[in-house]
Formats: sequence, structure tokens, C-alpha cells
Amino acid sequence: MKSITKNNGFTLVEVLIAFFVLAVGLLGAVGLQVKAKQASYDAVQRSSALALANDIIERIRANDTTTIVNNYTTTFTSDTALSNPASCLSSVCSSAQMAAYDIEEWTKAVRIADSTGSLANATVCITPTVVSTSGGAPVDVTVEVIVSWEGREKLVQTADNAARSCGTADNKRRMVVVDGYILLRA
Repeated sequence: MKSITKNNGFTLVEVLIAFFVLAVGLLGAVGLQVKAKQASYDAVQRSSALALANDIIERIRANDTTTIVNNYTTTFTSDTALSNPASCLSSVCSSAQMAAYDIEEWTKAVRIADSTGSLANATVCITPTVVSTSGGAPVDVTVEVIVSWEGREKLVQTADNAARSCGTADNKRRMVVVDGYILLRA
């Protein structure tokens, strides 16, 4: 009598099911990789915008004269033409000359960031506001710096974001707002 032997290998159905489970897992990993890359890109954009805004606040603090509101109230974009003011690195400059030099340097920084893709179509709005005066001269000033740029994907704008007028107000606009307080020297 012949004995029946049992095969211990895989059937075609089992192989197909294993292949399907593996394919679903790999597709999930690819989707996760895409989302991680998008989040990383958004983080680079926010970091660049925040670094620029902090640099603006610090340079304004270094040039804290009573003409701060007139010298630094400005808006510029990555398309703003350069004016090449006098360099204040190796010569003594007035407060207005220093402000013009600072604005030129920030414009260059925005253009570079636009060229590298970290801040696409960027707009920077600087708004100093006098808080109090003494004898007609400002004593302290608040400075609002808004750096807006175009993100890759559309988002629903919050009411506060939509109310800001810096940059193109659409669903791709991203924005960093930094407020600073400057106590002016006497």
C-alpha cells in the first residue's frame, strides 16, 4: 500500500496574500515618507522666516533712535529692486543710513531665500508703533514684523491670518508674526 505524503510548501494563494499584505505596507510607508518630507519642508520655511524676523528686530534694537518709526516702516518682497546704499560696516552712518543699509541686507536675504526655495514669493512688512512719548519724542516703540510666503499646499486661513494685509491673501499664504518692544535711548 502506498502512503500519501503531505506537501509542506506554500500554496499560490498564500503567496499572493503575503504579497498583497507586503504591498499595502510598502504603500503606507511611501505615504508616510511623503508627509514627512512635506512637514520637513514647512519647518525649513518657518525657520527661515523666524530667523529673518528675529534679525530684523535685533537690528532695529541696535539702531534705536527717535526716528525709528520713520526709518523702519516699510514693506519689501523678494522682487524688490536693490538700491545699494552706503555700507555701514567700515564707516560711521547716521540712523537713517543704517536703516537703509539694514533694509537692503534684509531684501538680499529674502531674495536668497526665494532663490533657494525656502521662502517662495516672500513679503516682509515692518510696522513700528510709538507706545509713549516724553516731550514729543518717542520713549518706547513696539515693532511688528510679518514675514509671509507662499506654501506648496492650500490651507484654510484663520480669521486672524486672513485679517493681516502682508503678502498675497490666499490659501497658500504662510506667515510668521514677531512682535518686539524697544525702549529708546535718551
